[in-house]
Amino acid sequence: MTNKDSIALSWKNVKGNKLRTAITIIIMALGIFALILIITAIKAASLGLTNSFSTMGANAFGIRYKDRGINFGGGGRRPETTKTKAGLKEKKSNNGIPISYEEAKAFKERYNFPGTKVGIALRGANNIVVNSPSKKTNPDVNVTGGDENYLELNGFTIAYGRNFTATEIEAGRNVCMIGSGVAQKLFADNNAKAVDAVINVDHIPYRIIAVLEEKTSSAFFNTSRIVITTVNNIRRQYATLTSSYTVAVMVPDLKLMDMAVGEATATFRPIRKLAVTDDENFFIDKSDSIAQSLLTNLGFLEKGTIGIAFITLIGAAIGLMNIMLVAVNERTKEIGLTKALGATRKDIRSQFLYESVLISLMGAFAGIVMGILVGNIVAVLLKTGFVVPWMWVGIAVIVCTAVGLLAGLIPAVKASKLDPIVALRYE
Repeated sequence: MTNKDSIALSWKNVKGNKLRTAITIIIMALGIFALILIITAIKAASLGLTNSFSTMGANAFGIRYKDRGINFGGGGRRPETTKTKAGLKEKKSNNGIPISYEEAKAFKERYNFPGTKVGIALRGANNIVVNSPSKKTNPDVNVTGGDENYLELNGFTIAYGRNFTATEIEAGRNVCMIGSGVAQKLFADNNAKAVDAVINVDHIPYRIIAVLEEKTSSAFFNTSRIVITTVNNIRRQYATLTSSYTVAVMVPDLKLMDMAVGEATATFRPIRKLAVTDDENFFIDKSDSIAQSLLTNLGFLEKGTIGIAFITLIGAAIGLMNIMLVAVNERTKEIGLTKALGATRKDIRSQFLYESVLISLMGAFAGIVMGILVGNIVAVLLKTGFVVPWMWVGIAVIVCTAVGLLAGLIPAVKASKLDPIVALRYE
């Protein structure tokens, strides 16, 4: 009996026991479904979060007074501070001293790393309503303040209009730039008409000087529903809401990033009145470090999922082995007849092993397909691309093949050792 004959006979037996095969496939598919589902969802969430936080270019970094606090239950960006007096003092220092406008401005004036651009920004109100004389937006617009370098440092491009002038920034005038989402809502017929129009931003009148082009957004931060005014205007209008300024730096060459960060640290330490022995009471964010932090924090979910899938697959293997043992008992007479016609022990073993592996791989296929489809619901919600975890798909196929072999081994050996004379008389 050739391998082709063994596989054909195994497939015939699989199709001949539809209910038993379906139950076994479902058991096997559950473990793979759980694994692929959560891995796919994690990868989609990682892409969405990375897009949200990586608003600056790859050759830019930001300075803020405290860590972003990106934490989903796993490790954080910084190790936990030990509960000593020095540790508690450091933790309080790191997260309790906002960056003032004078400090941010002093840094911008003193930082002289070749070819860099420095910008100062300050967050305003969130989830506000913006209205023109005839239309208004939903309460989902964010207001932020910046300087002449804000657009370039944050990846925005002007579609219509112009950038802030030095006079407007210094005086904090009521001028603003609006995102494409705001422009589409208020000036749907022609976005260009928005330039020089007057709108009310949180009940405060502003003159529009520019409309920004559409920029990639995500479920966590929509860059089209934004109003950008000058940093000094935010200081004046939202003084009670704001807490700390952020500084952004763009480096001309990615290879100079570490040198530029070192120079920024050396420049900002005396501005923050730190002694030589003091730890920094500010944090420097780079896009790649933020992305790495997200992946680290989401990694614990992946490990937990592997454990769940492993336990499920153990149960599936036991179930598959029991079903194959039942099949041996049901087909005892058939095995005896096959042996009487010249089939060897190897042929019988191969037939049952092929049958076990076929059932296992069918379960793997069903689990992989359903896991990818359901997992990509997260990708749709987060507006990321379709995600297929190819590495884990390959691992799932290999693992299920191994499970099928192991689960079918004992029944296959038992079947191959049957005495053909005894088997033919079996009722």
